[in-house]
Amino acid sequence: MKFGIDRLLTEPELRKPLAGKRVALLAHPASVTADLTHALDALAALDDVNVTSAFGPQHGLRGDKQDNMMESPDFTDPVLGIPIFSLYGEVRRPSVESMETFDVILIDLQDLGCRIYTFITTLLYVLEASAAHGKAVWVLDRPNPAGRPVEGLTLQKGWESFVGAGPMPMRHGMTLGEIGHWFIDHYEIDVDYRVIEMAGYEPDAAPGYGWPDDRIWINPSPNAPNINMARAYAGTVLLEGATLSEGRGTTRPLEIFGAPDINARDVIAEMRAFAPQWLNGCTLREIWFEPTFHKHVHQLCHGVHIHAEGPSYDHDAFQPWRIQALAFKAIRRLYPEYDLWRDFPYEYEFGKLAIDVINGGPALREWVDAPDSTPDQLDAMTSADEQDWREKRGQYLLY
Repeated sequence: MKFGIDRLLTEPELRKPLAGKRVALLAHPASVTADLTHALDALAALDDVNVTSAFGPQHGLRGDKQDNMMESPDFTDPVLGIPIFSLYGEVRRPSVESMETFDVILIDLQDLGCRIYTFITTLLYVLEASAAHGKAVWVLDRPNPAGRPVEGLTLQKGWESFVGAGPMPMRHGMTLGEIGHWFIDHYEIDVDYRVIEMAGYEPDAAPGYGWPDDRIWINPSPNAPNINMARAYAGTVLLEGATLSEGRGTTRPLEIFGAPDINARDVIAEMRAFAPQWLNGCTLREIWFEPTFHKHVHQLCHGVHIHAEGPSYDHDAFQPWRIQALAFKAIRRLYPEYDLWRDFPYEYEFGKLAIDVINGGPALREWVDAPDSTPDQLDAMTSADEQDWREKRGQYLLY
């Protein structure tokens, strides 16, 4: 199996359209070749590619910003002497100044397959800016480590944000290159767009379901440490809108949840009693942890580890979004007055609860908080959205 960056580097025919062009790269720490050379260094070493600038998404080109909503500055690369522009600093969309530094931008970003992961929003903004300035966009495609399954409610009109680029469910089941094609059609973007496709990508093949066993995992963002996190993320990211810890400040962030004032054993039992059908394909394990920073810092938390790995893992059965929804519901049923939802301007969205911004509307929170809501009611709302997305995305799948 070869990723897009490796094909571009080893197949000179693919690079011919770049001849005489100024080339930019949008990348992060996981933008590495098969031998772990960073894409920026690998491209700069080619005689037939003129790299004139680079861009970094949220957390930065270097991946140095640990927490969410921590902005990165522009800087000059100390080795290549080219400008590095931040797309999560003073601007979220490329500036006129930065757009003048290239003719073609190569996007080599490892995505996690989740609507809220902001790299897809950055892709959209780059497509729109490139259309306005007459630039070409190439995506050097990479696997979706969460695979092809689709799950979650569709983002509702009026709830678009930096963590909600368009009306898709939380777990979209597409690669970055495929999403680019959907963005172009959905938003009617007139842009010169090309995907350097992967070779040998088999998203439905066990055991990695698209992530090859011989490819080393590099964190695309500081709290994305492994495949288990990538699989669970479409559910555990909801915790960013809750008062529960999502494990930031531990070694297993966004695979776990907990708090000092819950009994995790009771929560797991309530989850199993209320909707056992949503727990298929994974194992829940009672844990204790103490975050070194972020929510509940230096407090002993009782929590749950979601294991989408090992012999119990069933790729098609695993439903991370429902599992996290079920965890919220179990806590609400056990502790009706629990202060569950954080109230702060998540990703600079004012006047809206963070959980609603993350979920693309209030429906999930309302289901959790309603005393008489049932699993069937959430399934009924969600299943229609999921089927609609499967049908819409079909024409854009490249593999």
